[in-house]
Amino acid sequence: MSRYTIIPAAVAAVALLPGMALAQQTEPYRYAYGPHMGWDGGWYGMIFGPFFMILFLAIVIGLIVLLVRWLGGGTWPATQAPNQQGGRTPHDILKERYARGEIDKDDFEERKRTLGE
Repeated sequence: MSRYTIIPAAVAAVALLPGMALAQQTEPYRYAYGPHMGWDGGWYGMIFGPFFMILFLAIVIGLIVLLVRWLGGGTWPATQAPNQQGGRTPHDILKERYARGEIDKDDFEERKRTLGE
């Protein structure tokens, strides 16, 4: 037999073991009725239920957000610095304007000092 038939058979056998053990009991299983219903924990054990539900939902929502960010490229456009959009810095734009003749040398030097500060 191949391992593809052995593994499901083993899983099925393990899954059926509790049922076989219950079938071999000499007396039928009796439910524990009463104020504690068999677990003797009282009501204080249920206090943490809403806390764990909120924690579980927060983890699921966090994983969904991380998955969407990962599938979307990892960065949001709002997190990029304004001077890095397009790959040009203010100094590059100033140099281009000076090269085109839009501003003279004095104006170029003054704006260059202003940008440097």
